[in-house]
Amino acid sequence: MSLTSYFYYRLTLGFKLLFQDAKDVSRIKVKMGSQNLQVQDLPYREMEKLRQFRRDVIKAIPLVMISIPPFANYLVFVLMYFFPRQLLIPHFWTPKQQVEFRGIYHSLRAQHHRPVLEGLEYVSGHVKDGQLQSRLKGLCAKVQNGGSPQVSEILAVRRLFSGPPLGMKRMRVDQMRHISPLLFLTPRLPGFLIGQRLNRHALELLQLDRALSRLGANQLNDSELRHACFFRGLNSDSLSTNECREWLSQWLQMSSSLKDSELSLLLHSIVFLSANSPTGSDRH
Repeated sequence: MSLTSYFYYRLTLGFKLLFQDAKDVSRIKVKMGSQNLQVQDLPYREMEKLRQFRRDVIKAIPLVMISIPPFANYLVFVLMYFFPRQLLIPHFWTPKQQVEFRGIYHSLRAQHHRPVLEGLEYVSGHVKDGQLQSRLKGLCAKVQNGGSPQVSEILAVRRLFSGPPLGMKRMRVDQMRHISPLLFLTPRLPGFLIGQRLNRHALELLQLDRALSRLGANQLNDSELRHACFFRGLNSDSLSTNECREWLSQWLQMSSSLKDSELSLLLHSIVFLSANSPTGSDRH
């Protein structure tokens, strides 16, 4: 198979997968309308399908627009060859590229683990409650020293994350800018927009967790399991299925205890629970 034929095959296969997802999303939307359902009422797989499709379509729009004019396919082939990670969505990646690119994306977000912890350390110095201050400092120190906290240690500081100083509406803008890349969101927005966007995505994550808890993490196949772990901060490709399942169970144990007002703790837990996993960021 020639290089041109191969890229044409990848392009055709990618669009076929994308159009299948579009059909699935259309079916879900019809179901929501006919049964008067909200997104949070959907089963986990349907909720996750809507979330992922929305992100994929936003990224795929430029490629679709470029490929419309006659003879533009050759330009698309060139772009696919030189910039597959930046311009293509996973539908167009090879299995090898999917593993490679997930590793790159995880490395990029892991660079923000340390700044997030340092931001928490700074805020802890302004906490007036001595016990809560000690717990937050101890939690940060444990993660920075290479430890993995227990869920109980994370929940012990939850009060700080529902109001001042670390609630979604009270966080410093610098802290929000370091949290955004944990969800693969750009930090290059005005502070008020970053806050709104983070709140929206954090609520979506919490609703996904609740739907997944109803389904049961043990019901996920290997691909779904690794995808769920990766989305929540873990570089899951180098871990065994059992390790991924154990980590996800711990995550769900934490998130199932949280209220909508504690979304900030959910976001910070991406660092607490993944920074020192076997494939987390560099040990602190």
